[in-house]
Amino acid sequence: MQIAQIYSHLNGLEFLEARKPHLWAEIQSVIAGVNAASCLTKVSGEKNTLGKLVNSPKDLNIAFEQGFGSCQPPWVSVSTNYWVCEDANTNRKIVDLDFHQQKIEIELAGFKAISSKNQTDFVKDGVAVEVQFGKYSFIAYDLFVKHMAFYVADKINVGVEIIPMKSLQATMSSGPGYYEAELFNLVREGRGIPPVPLILIGLAA
Repeated sequence: MQIAQIYSHLNGLEFLEARKPHLWAEIQSVIAGVNAASCLTKVSGEKNTLGKLVNSPKDLNIAFEQGFGSCQPPWVSVSTNYWVCEDANTNRKIVDLDFHQQKIEIELAGFKAISSKNQTDFVKDGVAVEVQFGKYSFIAYDLFVKHMAFYVADKINVGVEIIPMKSLQATMSSGPGYYEAELFNLVREGRGIPPVPLILIGLAA
């Protein structure tokens, strides 16, 4: 596969190029090593493409897992845990606290603490990569929630979101988000939102 477009939010790309060029090189190498043609394995059951072979999101994800997993050292899955409650003011107060202190503050405020977590598939040396071929809503969650959670928890310095261009999405079943639409959704929020350095990558076959 090839990188067709890149958008750097809050100097995410510039950070990687200057501070982690070896990781940026690895990301590009993994992308180049994925053969989209070999993932044309799903028989479409949809009206417009009935009976045709389309790209399988599952097989594409497996290919990326193999690519990132074969790096030395490999990129690994990482979780960040936190506590939440039903009160907005309390949640706002504890967002920057560590995991154990969050629970204490929630209970001191008189609320029940509920354990929650976010997980990202590929993390290495302060960089998180999400490869998203699922529903478009998952991309928004990655960009505005997941990467932010890891950034606030001081687990990453930049988040990378890899998604298909419209041309690649058209070879898949309907539903996955695509670069052009997600770029619009990101920039319309303003230059500082979300307040985490990001790199949005659009893939073509």
